[in-house]
Amino acid sequence: MAEQPMLKFVTVERDMPEKRAADLRREDFNEIYAEYAEAKAQEQSSRCSQCGVPYCQSHCPLHNNIPDWLKLTAEGRLQEAYEVSQATNTFPEICGRICPQDRLCEGNCVIEQSGHGTVTIGAVEKYITDTAWEQGWVQPIAPRAERSESVGIIGAGPGGLAAADVLRRAGVQVTVYDRYDRAGGLLTYGIPGFKLEKDVVMRRNDQLAQGGVTFELNTNVGEDISFDELRSRHDAVVIATGVYKSREIEAPGVGATGLVRAIDFLTASNRKSFGDAVPEFDSGALNAEGKRVVVIGGGDTAMDCVRTSVRQGATSVKCLYRRDRANMPGSQREVQNAEEEGVIFEWLSAPKGFVGDPVTGVMVQKMRLGAPDATGRQAPEVIEGADYVEDADLVIMALGFEPEALPTLWDQPELPVTRWGTIKAAFTTGATDLDGVYAVGDIVRGASLVVWAIRDGRDCAEAILKRLGDASVMAAE
Repeated sequence: MAEQPMLKFVTVERDMPEKRAADLRREDFNEIYAEYAEAKAQEQSSRCSQCGVPYCQSHCPLHNNIPDWLKLTAEGRLQEAYEVSQATNTFPEICGRICPQDRLCEGNCVIEQSGHGTVTIGAVEKYITDTAWEQGWVQPIAPRAERSESVGIIGAGPGGLAAADVLRRAGVQVTVYDRYDRAGGLLTYGIPGFKLEKDVVMRRNDQLAQGGVTFELNTNVGEDISFDELRSRHDAVVIATGVYKSREIEAPGVGATGLVRAIDFLTASNRKSFGDAVPEFDSGALNAEGKRVVVIGGGDTAMDCVRTSVRQGATSVKCLYRRDRANMPGSQREVQNAEEEGVIFEWLSAPKGFVGDPVTGVMVQKMRLGAPDATGRQAPEVIEGADYVEDADLVIMALGFEPEALPTLWDQPELPVTRWGTIKAAFTTGATDLDGVYAVGDIVRGASLVVWAIRDGRDCAEAILKRLGDASVMAAE
């Protein structure tokens, strides 16, 4: 009788891909995890218990069929594993790298609950798709039949690109408009290379372009082209701009030189890695080299900033967060990586103001956690008389993002928005009150995860296809 390939979690321990030593990875922007070898990927996949109700799948926003592609990987059937993975996820190699698996699929793994350590789902997902690229299994989109209808997508981030992929596969003509000179949105300019190397994003952009998606880059809607013109040019328009407006802080000394926004700091660093001319980096304004850096915030963007600062050669890097470690929104895995690389976390600390111009320090007030707020999290309270000054030459504000005022920017007062400034759109379809106008991703949800943007983009594309007349029906005729 053939050996059972699965349920080996009792005898095989959890084993992540090897992580490069902290002193080595501090020196470059390359990804920190090595690839699995085929035998190791099979071994780790074989730990899956193939449970009857796969919580990993139900807690994945894309409902990826994780148990099936783990089983196929364990059996050495990698091309089939890739096909199953790709069926529900437009960018599995990106999700495998940057999804917070510890909060989603892996965090809900049944064998984790029983004390055996979760299956390394993200690492296997990355391995499957990287292998698919190497073996030539990932091909440009080739629709069975072309259609005359066209869709315009504003924003080349994960939500917009996911919608473009689904629509092109159905033969729809797709044009993606983006304000930047490269597609990818925050995948390209926001997330650092040590989490997501840029050639991984660029090859997906190339695959979409080879499959017939048209990219209109360096195009600012409202300036280079009006929203009304886009609506007249296309049968449907998808707004997938994301949220780029940084949350500001009101405190004494806010206008000082040396206080910078996280998005500006990360974009400058990523542009430098592309070999672009970046005057703000070369001048030192957006460069941490030789500086005492303080990052304010506790989300994944703050983690990106502290770890980028280390690699740029900062003399010290500290992160101020007003709650404790257990209550921070960022990935615990990222906090651990940052600590290994020399970042110091000042928990229960909030900025009260800034000293000097150029900045020389942050006035910090110590906090404690009090009664739960409306969300159920303990609200931070100030400890009187515990203020101090944290020395700093560069202060990076990573306090989150808000939507830009699109109705004003695009001269579209009818565009429906919520009281938070996000676009009002129907759940699952992304349809707005404007005929033929849809919205997906962070511009609807507020700052959220890449995987949710992909889910929104795919769902919206399906809704548009239904509105245009189902392509599968037409193709079959």
